[in-house]
Amino acid sequence: MTDNCRNCANPLELVMADLGMTPVSNELRDPKTALNAGQTFYPLKAMVCENCWLVQLTDVETPEHFTPDYVYFSSYSSSWLKHAKDYAAGMTERLGLNNSSLVVELASNDGYLLQYFKQAGIGVLGIDPTANTAREAKEKHGISTVVDFFGVKLAEKLAAQGVAADLIAANNVLAHVPDPRDFLSGVPHVLKHGGSFTIEFPHLLRMLDGCQFDTIYHEHFSYLSLLAVESMLETVGLEAYGVEELSTHGGSLRVHACHQGAGISDDALAKGLEKVRRDEASAKLDAAETYRGFAAEVEKRKLDLLDFLITARRENKTVAGYGAPAKGSTMLNYCGVGPELLPFTVDLSPVKQGNYLPGVNIPIHHPDRLREAEPDYILILPWNLRDEIAGQMPEVHERGGKFVVAIPRIEIF
Repeated sequence: MTDNCRNCANPLELVMADLGMTPVSNELRDPKTALNAGQTFYPLKAMVCENCWLVQLTDVETPEHFTPDYVYFSSYSSSWLKHAKDYAAGMTERLGLNNSSLVVELASNDGYLLQYFKQAGIGVLGIDPTANTAREAKEKHGISTVVDFFGVKLAEKLAAQGVAADLIAANNVLAHVPDPRDFLSGVPHVLKHGGSFTIEFPHLLRMLDGCQFDTIYHEHFSYLSLLAVESMLETVGLEAYGVEELSTHGGSLRVHACHQGAGISDDALAKGLEKVRRDEASAKLDAAETYRGFAAEVEKRKLDLLDFLITARRENKTVAGYGAPAKGSTMLNYCGVGPELLPFTVDLSPVKQGNYLPGVNIPIHHPDRLREAEPDYILILPWNLRDEIAGQMPEVHERGGKFVVAIPRIEIF
């Protein structure tokens, strides 16, 4: 276990959240072994660096997350595809991208984003460590993908091959990187001097405001604020020139960065940058007491969810889950919710169907199971997609059923 910051190597002493021992959240269990085989649990503790204010997990020996059978495919969320399409259109217009431009995406997954640039005739290159998602990108969208982890070594190799990007996109990947300095240090090697680098990530400020503790899991090494990201960029020769606030993942930021001294300016983005700086300063993200109050709020959410589920059980009401996201695994394992309180959940992804959630051994079915079971309540585990999911099932309301979310607080609707 390391006791030093992943970014600046400062000693870590401030605890933001200790969620006990949990399994790796995306390590779904095969039905042939789930009920009669052991599973390893690991400490899940978020610490705060009081020098650069990066929130991060303690370093524990977990299995490799991004294996050839990685289960997360971005294209199974229609709202996320729309988000990607809007980003592609917006950045194409803002940067004046054309058929002589190159867009590189770090953690390109199944081509969910690059497909829209490719459709516009813009050159694309994906970089992703998982072979199965890279294969999907190639087969479905014709997108070439380098199957590897991005960092200085790979960046130098690509630069030697002539790769020079007008735009590099890193959507919801920086938090997954165990060595963020090496990851970010690679960017200047493959980014043109006048090019833009965009980073999207769930905003730590929204996590604190909404008590989004379920976004803490082993695959997320870091929990990011603009304050921390600007410090990280500065150390590798990059600088932020703008920020957009997004609704995705319960509230995210898109930071626009470039080479230091590149002189890129955008009035709207610059105003966004200054606003978020002020918001974080007002919220005292550079003060230890801000983080100490988070743990008490986490405990309240646990008690509220258990109170709802136990009351429903005693009243002979049925509850089923919707979704099998990593955040759902954190939530259910920390709260100690097993199949006696949540008999099953469902998910659109065929890769997840037929397996069990790790730790709690809750089975994952096709969404058709909800129509057969007609539960009184449906607990939406990916609460950030609550409106999309509820809108897909008008029949639930028609028969008198209700939806439930536990974040930012218990809400029945």
